[in-house]
Amino acid sequence: MGSLPSNYYDFFGLERHLDLDLRDLEKRFYALSREHHPDRFSLKSREAQQDALDATAILNDAYRTLRDPLARAEYLLKENGFPIGEQNSKNVPPELLEEVFELNMALEELRGGDESARQPLEDARNKFTGMRDAIDRELADKFRAYDRSRERDVLGEIRGILNRRRYIRNLVSEVERELTGAVL
Repeated sequence: MGSLPSNYYDFFGLERHLDLDLRDLEKRFYALSREHHPDRFSLKSREAQQDALDATAILNDAYRTLRDPLARAEYLLKENGFPIGEQNSKNVPPELLEEVFELNMALEELRGGDESARQPLEDARNKFTGMRDAIDRELADKFRAYDRSRERDVLGEIRGILNRRRYIRNLVSEVERELTGAVL
């Protein structure tokens, strides 16, 4: 079978684009799955069997990553020397400081048994969900911009947007946990 491409895009024979045709990706996945399926190598050497297993593992990881726009962007950023850092409560995007402060106050009030904090938390969840959706639209635009230009500056912008999105996703998850946990 020879050596396998370690880059997911190369494995699928794709250009390194952020905006992919998911139907084409799926077709390539099924074709490669048939080509590298371990059953096709059951009568071959142990090495060929292991290569088929390795190819299938890489293929599944690659497909899972490339079909998800956010995972795909993080993968491409990492491949281009732009690692994505974990977002924690100390890394509040400056434009969200006030909202995060109010959210934390409402979370503390609800945790302390103040049910009147429930509505502000639901409002905050809706607001942050809307922000997340707007960020997804912004990312889609930036993906197309990168695919056209291939400029590293655009990748840097995408990394910043992804970090902001991850932070907002974490806020939404925290509010969801408190709202559902407080009901029980």
